[in-house]
Parts: sequence; C-alpha cells; structure tokens
Amino acid sequence: MSTNDTTQSEKTQDSSQKVTFGSEAPLRLDCGVELKNHTIAFEAYGTLNEQKNNAILICHALTGDQYVASPHPITKKPGWWDIVIGPGKIFDTDKYFIICPNVIGGCMGTTGPKEINPDTGKPWGVEFPVITIPDMVRQQALLISHFGIDKLFMVVGGSMGGMQALEWASTYPDRVFASIPIATAPHHSAQNIALYEVGRQAIMADPEWCDGKYLEQGRTPKRGLSVARMAGHITYLSEASLQQKFGRRLQDRHEVTFGFDADFQVESYLRHQGSTFVDRFDANSYLYVSRAMDYFDLAGNNGGVLANAFKDTPVRFCVISFTSDWHYPTAESRLTVKALNAVAANVSFAEIESDKGHDAFLLDEPEFHNVLSGFINGAAKHWGLS
Repeated sequence: MSTNDTTQSEKTQDSSQKVTFGSEAPLRLDCGVELKNHTIAFEAYGTLNEQKNNAILICHALTGDQYVASPHPITKKPGWWDIVIGPGKIFDTDKYFIICPNVIGGCMGTTGPKEINPDTGKPWGVEFPVITIPDMVRQQALLISHFGIDKLFMVVGGSMGGMQALEWASTYPDRVFASIPIATAPHHSAQNIALYEVGRQAIMADPEWCDGKYLEQGRTPKRGLSVARMAGHITYLSEASLQQKFGRRLQDRHEVTFGFDADFQVESYLRHQGSTFVDRFDANSYLYVSRAMDYFDLAGNNGGVLANAFKDTPVRFCVISFTSDWHYPTAESRLTVKALNAVAANVSFAEIESDKGHDAFLLDEPEFHNVLSGFINGAAKHWGLS
C-alpha cells in the first residue's frame, strides 16, 4: 500500500479495516467544508495481484454497509451480497480483490454524525456537514489510491450503490475500466424525494431525537427511525411480492381485533423490520445519507445534459433494471442508457423480469446473475484478467 505521512491503517474489533486520512489528504465536500481528518472503514476479500489490476469496488445502498460478504457484527447475519461474492462465485475472490467501504456519513466506522467531532469532543450529530454522492466517491478514491491502485477493474452497486457506480464513471473515467449500475437512477425523482422526506420527518418528530443530540444524552429515537425504515422498506418491495408473501392473512389470530395491533402479517413484518433496524443503524446517518441521494443529479451537475457526464468516456457499462422495481423503475435506467448511447459509449442494458421489486438485486435471481456473470467474464477478457 502507498500512504502519505498522515494516513493510518488499523483493524477494528468488529473485523473491519479502517484508514484515517490526515491533513495531507483532506476531503473537500460539495457543501464547502473541508474535513482535514477523516476515516473510512471497509471490508476486503481476496488478494490484490502484483499488477494491482484485479480490484472491484462494491458500493452499498442507503441502509447497507461494508459487510457485503461477511457476517454483520451486530446482527450476525450473512453479508448482504454474499450470494454472489466468494470463492468460485460471480465475484470470485480467488480471482478478484473485492473492496466494500462504508460511505462518508455512515455509521459503521466511517466518519459521520455518530463519530466524535475533534473540535468539541462530542458526537457530530447534525453539526456534521451535509454530504453528497460525489463526496462519497471522492473519499473512496482516496482509499483506492491508498492501496496503490491506479485503475479499478470494476465499480458495482445497486440503488444508492448504483449512483456511486455512475458517479465513479463520470468523475474518474480514467480510473475505472467497467461500471455496473443496478436498479438505480441518474437523479432522484420527486416521488423518491417525497418518500425519503417522510422518513426524515418521522425521525425528527421523535422526542428522543433531541434536535440531533441524542447520543450526548444517552437516548435513541427508536420509534422515529423504525417508522422511517418501515416506510423505506415498502419501496424496496413490489405489490406482487407483498401479495404473494402476505396477502391479507392475519398474524397469529383467526379474526381481526378491531384495534390497532398488528392484525395482518404484513403489519407484523414491517414492525419487525423497523425494530431490528434500529439496533444496527444511526438515526442521524439515515438523515444524511438519504439526503445525499436526494441531491444526486448527474445531469444537473453537467450543464443540465446527462450525456455530458459521460462525454468521451472509455468506461464499459452494464446497466441493469428490474420490471417490478417502482422505486427506481426501468425508465430511469433507460435515461442513463440513452445518455451513454448519445456519446457512443460501450454500454449493455438488461431489464430483468422479476416480481421481487427493488430488492431483487439482493436475491437469488438466476437471469440477473447470468447477466452479471456474462458481463464480468467478458470485461475480464478485455482487461486481460481471463
């Protein structure tokens, strides 16, 4: 690894690795703030080869983290994408070096509102500067340079991770050979901004939020964060999947109670999703990271023309969407594909038939996995990794 004088690496108790960048590698944020000391936590799998050309960056979604293929230290559940990452799997760790960092503003070791503000000795809370998707990618670029990697073989991500994959290709086209943006969009729609605002307002309406200073007071806005998770989780599913899984079936009873308990199985399911989420995620991080998604606008950052974001790009793209994804519908992926076609980019596009909704990219979808495998293997041959 190549480091500057103020960069430090360490291993955390929860198995994640961390790199702290000092004054020689400040992170300049879009909001105008410069973080002179910042940390990025990440998980790594496989071995970086001598040429340092077999690295794949995996970018996580809003409620994800760096534990892409290893057990989560809090929930003990398997990694959120271990179905495709590991020896002999689609992202073969016998062949590729896989890196998955926690985003800036996150809550699993990377600098964010949960961490200590060095100027005050207290948690940042809402005094943490507002961050953007480009800010996340800039910090990731520092991590990649820390490894001495000049060019990534591939950047891959779904949902917010797909936004990062697009931003990488736009901002650092000479540092990425291939990009796979999955179930994502080049900007947040008005509907998604509205939905995310409901979640943020639920958190901030919780008396335990304490104007964002709940950590200082030993409190947690569990109810607000739980509701935010419930509202968000609905957008990850489809009507067909909800109907098939739950329908109108009752939860542990034979008739309705004429009250407001969880009469229906779908209600019980959502409440469980909300209550377990608060154990592993920070409420302020939810505010910051969801806001970063709202601000994402590749066209807006490139003169109002999306194609300008990819002008003369050498990057190979594989854009993937799912038929039942109403959170980031296929039409939004097509906007990206049309922009790439407008600049004669090397782009493949696949719309996967699925009734599982937005979360389909996390599940066992054979057609999706075949597309992934085919594109990765083809790109590897052109990159000289076959």
